[in-house]
Amino acid sequence: MGEKPGCCKCCCSFIFTSGLSALFMWLSLRADNPKCSVDYFYLPALNRTLNSTTNSTLYFNLKLANPNKDKGINYDDVKVNVTVFDTVGNGSQSSQLLGDTTIQRFYQGHKKTAKKPGHVDYNMTVVNQGIFTNGTAFFRIDLVTAVRFKIMFWRTKRHKIMVGAKVVVDGNGSMVLAKKKKDIPLGSMAPKQGCCSLVLLILVNFLVLINLVNF
Repeated sequence: MGEKPGCCKCCCSFIFTSGLSALFMWLSLRADNPKCSVDYFYLPALNRTLNSTTNSTLYFNLKLANPNKDKGINYDDVKVNVTVFDTVGNGSQSSQLLGDTTIQRFYQGHKKTAKKPGHVDYNMTVVNQGIFTNGTAFFRIDLVTAVRFKIMFWRTKRHKIMVGAKVVVDGNGSMVLAKKKKDIPLGSMAPKQGCCSLVLLILVNFLVLINLVNF
């Protein structure tokens, strides 16, 4: 009978240590997805000062930032799609694919930022359907890829990245930025990896610990 409190104390200590170990392991392995944005988006054909419709190429520049201090990122091929919104329904009801392109796979080091230029050749007739009388047009750029995080000497499984944003182009053919902004962030709806499982594990350990102490 005298050994029971010592046994409970040992079990409590083991469970508490396991919970802390799981927490520290998750913190060390946890990786943040790259931050993606577009800092250049230009259609010469929409530049009224040039008065030319012969250049049917859209030029853009993606900015991909690795926010992790101690984890590199291996990108698969980065696929980029650009669509244009029709003026029907105030430019928000329908859209057409303008074109697509692919940026070759690459590796990105810790806390590094990569700038990847690209271009899309398009049909001018499709763009003309989306131009308002003031020369403004609305586009959307979407990026799809998969990444693996390099942690020391090994790499994680692939995590799919799907991000995009709406881009407004003015009568000069250039994208319109919000005040004091230098780029347009591409929003992601990708879920965080492993967070719910870890929280559940710690909660279960905590409840078991309370029950053992009370017992």
